[in-house]
Amino acid sequence: MDIVVTGRRITISPELKELVTERVASVERLRDRVIRVEVEFSASDNTRDPSDAITVQLTLRSRGPVIRAEAKASDKMAAFELALDRLKAQLRKAADRRKTHRGLRTGSFAETPPVQPAPEAEEESDSRTVAGLVVTGDGPLVVREKQFDTDPLTLAQALDEMELVGHDFFLYQDADSGRPSVVYRRKAYNYGVIHLNVS
Repeated sequence: MDIVVTGRRITISPELKELVTERVASVERLRDRVIRVEVEFSASDNTRDPSDAITVQLTLRSRGPVIRAEAKASDKMAAFELALDRLKAQLRKAADRRKTHRGLRTGSFAETPPVQPAPEAEEESDSRTVAGLVVTGDGPLVVREKQFDTDPLTLAQALDEMELVGHDFFLYQDADSGRPSVVYRRKAYNYGVIHLNVS
């Protein structure tokens, strides 16, 4: 398992790098076939709240879906520990969900390659095109466009990937019907599904 520790607008000491590497190694027992873990520290100068000065993002790449966790704190190590706890909680929750099945799991999970976000549109002048819309100046509209490659998934696979990524929703193509679908989190560990009929 490769562990890569980087810093954006912040320096990472060799001692911190070694400590982070030791702590991240414990993730391997929670998730099989971990290929790479990326730990990114970044500092924000624009924050009004000093408790949000340091952001740590953990990205776990394996043969399955990409798993991410993020946390903010005033201290590098505190932010790292929060992010690591969140990552471990996501992995445990997904493992528990796979064990209990909840009547949704059918077949085996498809292996998907790591997802790479599309590069964001560069700002060249006052007007720019983002996601097919022309935005002038700062504009009241903030749009971010991403494209992902994916394979059709069952509902159980989509739920598992949503839990691993740590989001409240997950967009996928339903393997049974071929329709674009969204699974989303509701209150008290319940989920909802929206299927689109494309005409």
